[in-house]
Amino acid sequence: MSSKIEGVDARPSPVGPGRPVNRSHDSTTGDARGGGAGSGVNITDSARRLAALEQAVRDMPAVDDARVAEVHRALADGSYEVHAERIASKLMDLEQLLAHGRRGGK
Repeated sequence: MSSKIEGVDARPSPVGPGRPVNRSHDSTTGDARGGGAGSGVNITDSARRLAALEQAVRDMPAVDDARVAEVHRALADGSYEVHAERIASKLMDLEQLLAHGRRGGK
């Protein structure tokens, strides 16, 4: 069973980072659709910080070219060393983090 909802604009909204949200205007009340006079969206400080962190991560290069060149040189001249104990320790740390995540962060 379906019901038609009146007054809903089904077109996708062109929103995204750095783009403003345009509100439809209700000609009968003079208000922006979605809550009447005085309604608005309040962004918390935490949400602002999270958005800034997300943008900083997006702006970071995906590959550290200097590190890649350093490893390439070490492999080429035979000076690259594998530290098995350090790798094993990091794998165990990762396993513990993943195990805590499976139990709901406890």
